[in-house]
Amino acid sequence: MMSTPRTDRASTTPHDADSHDLIRVHGARENNLKDVSVEIPKRRLTVFTGVSGSGKSSLVFDTIAAESQRLINETYSTFVQGFMPTLARPDVDVLDGLTTAIIVDQQRMGGDPRSTVGTATDANAMLRILFSRLGKPHIGSAKAFSFNVASISGAGAVTVERAGRTTKERRAFSITGGMCPRCEGRGAVTDIDLSALYDDSKSLKEGALTVPGYSVDGWYGRIYAGCGFLDPDKPIRAYTERELHDLLHKEPTKIKVDGINLTYEGLIPKLKKSMLAKDRDAMQPHIRAFVDRAVTFTTCPECDGTRLNEGARSSKIDGISIADACAMQISDLATWVRGIDDPSVAPLLTAIQHTLDSFVEIGLGYLSLERPSGTLSGGEAQRVKMIRHLGSSLTDVTYVFDEPTVGLHPHDIQRMNGLLRRLRDKGNTVLVVEHKPEVIAIADHVVDLGPGAGTAGGTVCFEGTVEGLRAADTVTGRHLDDRASLKETVRKATGTLEIRGATANNLRDVDVDIPLGVLTVVTGVAGSGKSSLVHGSIPAGEGVVSVDQTAIRGSRRSNPATYTGLLDPIRKAFAKANGVKPALFSANSEGACPTCNGAGVIYTDLAMMAGVATTCEDCEGKRFEASVLEHHLGGRDISEVLAMSVTEAEDFFATGEARTPAAHKILERLADVGLGYLTLGQPLTTLSGGERQRLKLATHMADKGGVYVLDEPTTGLHLADVQQLLGLLDRLVDSGKSVIVIEHHQAVMAHADWIIDLGPGAGHDGGRIVFEGTPAELVATRSTLTGEHLAEYVGA
Repeated sequence: MMSTPRTDRASTTPHDADSHDLIRVHGARENNLKDVSVEIPKRRLTVFTGVSGSGKSSLVFDTIAAESQRLINETYSTFVQGFMPTLARPDVDVLDGLTTAIIVDQQRMGGDPRSTVGTATDANAMLRILFSRLGKPHIGSAKAFSFNVASISGAGAVTVERAGRTTKERRAFSITGGMCPRCEGRGAVTDIDLSALYDDSKSLKEGALTVPGYSVDGWYGRIYAGCGFLDPDKPIRAYTERELHDLLHKEPTKIKVDGINLTYEGLIPKLKKSMLAKDRDAMQPHIRAFVDRAVTFTTCPECDGTRLNEGARSSKIDGISIADACAMQISDLATWVRGIDDPSVAPLLTAIQHTLDSFVEIGLGYLSLERPSGTLSGGEAQRVKMIRHLGSSLTDVTYVFDEPTVGLHPHDIQRMNGLLRRLRDKGNTVLVVEHKPEVIAIADHVVDLGPGAGTAGGTVCFEGTVEGLRAADTVTGRHLDDRASLKETVRKATGTLEIRGATANNLRDVDVDIPLGVLTVVTGVAGSGKSSLVHGSIPAGEGVVSVDQTAIRGSRRSNPATYTGLLDPIRKAFAKANGVKPALFSANSEGACPTCNGAGVIYTDLAMMAGVATTCEDCEGKRFEASVLEHHLGGRDISEVLAMSVTEAEDFFATGEARTPAAHKILERLADVGLGYLTLGQPLTTLSGGERQRLKLATHMADKGGVYVLDEPTTGLHLADVQQLLGLLDRLVDSGKSVIVIEHHQAVMAHADWIIDLGPGAGHDGGRIVFEGTPAELVATRSTLTGEHLAEYVGA
């Protein structure tokens, strides 16, 4: 046999396939990016940093990840693409070397009342199969353990054609589901206060219905008054039993009112469909206030909140039902599953164990599978989404994270860093948008955007290593090693807010006195009971202003001016100066450009292809009718005012012809929370998470209250902005307010007058007060995990 001569050429010359080691971005112009060009190394951990609003998300999510997803969608047939969200190509010249992007963002999980941690992660689906195979007594398939499947049965005649003959056959069917029939799988039942729906001393024509939107002149008022089932002139208290039933409970019935065909439905089923089926946070404020007043939610007495019917609860494995399993803390459930030894379901048990162990590993072992997904914080929701990727065998994937340390105690950040490194070491590209120095420190490559926010940002200030960033003269580089010091003197409390016997969620009969008139920080590891103590035990009544992390909802027509109420005094000022109606100065009302309906752009839907948005030719993107723009205030028209930044508008409305004190006050508050760079007309959909929370804080600063409760206000804040936030908190306290902050950031802890530390662990290992006192005392004793990390931070 002849042997083939061997050459070393292959070992010295790199293969062409190995030359694609970079993700190249050239000329990115999404949002505020100014022709940004970067080269990102693959199979490395790259951290993107910069002040809030500098363009990090625009580069990572709206350019790199968006184009990757768009290209993947294009690999499907046009038929399949028709059912998928259409994505436009980002505004960028060149995007090269992209790999499949998996986005793990902070979007809250759906607020559907039937969505739980178990259903969102497939853990419930696997448990249902397990119980359908091993549960005693056997009650049916996996559907019999699902609270989303109702039990139904039916029978009747069906027409069948066979060999040219038509015959009728009797057929019967039944589906055994696990849904509780009383609460329909929600775990809670609603009780409606009828006195909040109508004033029984009035007739329908006198405006008896007190539901928002059901006025006498509105459509609903006309339907109820003209339906023919009710006497519109008779007071409701004089109704017969039949009339009252028709008003409240009548089934949908076709009627004709004023010559128009309509459907009449009883008030209660109508409200259940239109209002109660919605996520509470998605409701408009006046609707939410009505629902809170009229509806009480109580645990379902039939299923005791488990959502499951009696059959599903009766089938057990080793004395544990699926309801018991879902109510367990996940770390305990993992131990229970490990104790089941049955070779017939071995692969299933392995899959369940892996999923539950991933929860524990990622720091969510304190949750239970029955926890509604809508109640998870942004950080918890992001980590739940990470679970399905932890054991993935995929490599050469780009993982994109949006501040994965949100809601994490310094102790938990070390664990998160380990997970990010593991994903990278498997051969994946990991892109992280982050502000925390602990995460920036583990980066292989850093991209720093800035130098400022909004129009002052959008450029790359630095690219390179962490050491190079430290030496660079950028905002991030200068503040990377910032460490707040402990205050020499702390304020004295002017009173106390007593909490006694708090037992919400995992709290263990907690008694604590929260000092008033000072800056109090409530801290502890994730899941230790901080939110349960503050939000669950401090009554949100008169005098308490709570600014939590629930997302701001708004369409592309919503902007900082509409959200804060700033536009109302501006419109009135324009109207007064020009002797016309205020409605003319609204792009959503009379002043809107008729061609684009006040949107500024015209959207063309191209079915499965990305829709095209073209600037409206008539208004040139200004959103208003030409006649409206002829009216001026202080030499500016309304579109020019909406194009101003907060800082510019603050000066504009302070003096001269345009002086408007009401508008100036709101603008001052926006500048106070560090949003001076935002333009008044910027769509809310383009704001980052940190910007939205500070916008919410600015609106609540006008509320009349003596106690402010803030939930992690440093979320999305750059290191340089934390000092500004501390200044804002100090001003609130010095003005006579009491400020209670749930926070993990050591700079805020060091700046506090009083610290309440919960723990020692998460879930049932927490729920106790492990420290109360000043930051200096906590550092001196180092008696808790928080104390150890704070001492390390301040260099004690």
